[in-house]
Amino acid sequence: MADSYEDPRVPMTQPRPAGAATTAPVRPLAMPPQTSEPARAADPVRPADSPLRRPSELTNQSKPNGEMRRLSVGRGITLSGEIYSCEKLFIEGSVEADLTNCRDLDIAESGLFKGSTSIEEAEVSGRFEGDLTVRKRLLIKATGRVSGTIRYGQIEIECGGQISGDIQAQSAGASGEVSADLAPARTRV
Repeated sequence: MADSYEDPRVPMTQPRPAGAATTAPVRPLAMPPQTSEPARAADPVRPADSPLRRPSELTNQSKPNGEMRRLSVGRGITLSGEIYSCEKLFIEGSVEADLTNCRDLDIAESGLFKGSTSIEEAEVSGRFEGDLTVRKRLLIKATGRVSGTIRYGQIEIECGGQISGDIQAQSAGASGEVSADLAPARTRV
């Protein structure tokens, strides 16, 4: 039997007839486990919490489980483009964007925002450059620098904080536009 080979580690299940060619037994391949999840049909209507919704479909409300939609741009990160429906934007890095449907903006000391936004409240410890409309309270910390076209409901500037540009207070309840008969005097700094 010099022309045949038998693997001593593989047990033989049937005896071989004399003179038959020796082949290694065939072992079944391992099959991947099958999932019990049925195939789903494509839903033509996207769910309410889908991230692929159009900006016009977005609302400024929290998710049902109480989570806020927050975006944090870390130190050393640069982000540019358009940001939609973010309840709170925290910036430690650099953002160049149009920000819409956002409630709170917080710019850390190392942060920079260039662009435009209309929001409820803002706290600036870093730099803001562009068009800023804050319907409620704008807080400029001692290290904060705000420049551009600024509209606000209330403003607080800590000692050392700076603001420059076309600055205007809004009447309570204004949503970004101030009517000519209610417009307070503009301040040009």
